[in-house]
Amino acid sequence: MHCPFCRHTDSRVIDSRTADDGLAIRRRRQCPLCERRFTTVETASLSVLKRSGVSEPFSRDKIVIGLRKACQGRPVGDDDLARLAQRVEETVRATGHAQIDAHEVGLAILPPLRDLDEVAYLRFASVYQGFESLADFEAAIALLRAEQALTAGP
Repeated sequence: MHCPFCRHTDSRVIDSRTADDGLAIRRRRQCPLCERRFTTVETASLSVLKRSGVSEPFSRDKIVIGLRKACQGRPVGDDDLARLAQRVEETVRATGHAQIDAHEVGLAILPPLRDLDEVAYLRFASVYQGFESLADFEAAIALLRAEQALTAGP
């Protein structure tokens, strides 16, 4: 890390703290040459590879926008969407990859959305998985019912 004041190529870390809910590290540094202090913020970059081949930075806001469309008219609040988007980001970051396929992001959205609201889940899945007929919806609904029966027990 270059000192922003004298451009010396070395610095000493004085203090480190997490920031942005643990997604970034704030470091207080001191230059050994000029002895001035400065702060750096380090984040792990995560990019999404889209179907078109374009890579763009991961955006929690884009997830919330897509979820808001799926949840339109449903009893789901903005706080619920923000928490779901955070869970998706944590799941995606837990893979340890710096670049993840957009398809994997969609797969990470489906389970927590199903837990949040089944109708919104069907809406999102119908677009994401490209439902083409009523049979696709019926199959998805049958799968939801089967899973519900398993979790409900006797």
